[in-house]
Amino acid sequence: MNSETPPSTCGTFFETLYRVARTVNSSLDIMQVLGMIVGSTAEALDAKACSLRLLSPDGKRLFIGAAHGLSANYRAKGPVDVAQSQVDQLALTERRSICIADAQTDARFQYGEQAREEGIGSVVVVPLQVQNQPIGVMRVYSGETRAFSSEELALLEAIASLSALAIENGRLYERLDRNYQAALDFSDREFD
Repeated sequence: MNSETPPSTCGTFFETLYRVARTVNSSLDIMQVLGMIVGSTAEALDAKACSLRLLSPDGKRLFIGAAHGLSANYRAKGPVDVAQSQVDQLALTERRSICIADAQTDARFQYGEQAREEGIGSVVVVPLQVQNQPIGVMRVYSGETRAFSSEELALLEAIASLSALAIENGRLYERLDRNYQAALDFSDREFD
């Protein structure tokens, strides 16, 4: 944090990061974890909303994994087509955060008209990666046009890393549980 960052903001950022890390470490309920992450992130940045979008298996679309502060209409607009959303393409291919100062007019943002209807000003998109492979994006939406500070971006990148870890842990747990259930089913059939 630089000397211009107020101490209260530093404390809020550290508290948020600690809360997210503790939740990721303490629960295998992926929906609960992701819900807490998007809520805490929006709150820490005093943002209108936050969402986590996950890549489809073919890597062509981003689907909502969790969202906080977005209307049902905005969430129901459909998946983001990566080929049509330059901001998501950039975040995923360049593996870096991308800021959109005005989501309502920036052609890189796929749903500019819906952003206007939703009252979204600026958006920052942060890639979610597991073992350097993209699995989705975290988006933070402000209600007004604004710039995101380097400290805010650093917080978002740390939270995105923890989010990706939580998603991967959830996937591994589900696979392990399925394999365990299959082994039990096989064992039951073997000895009947």
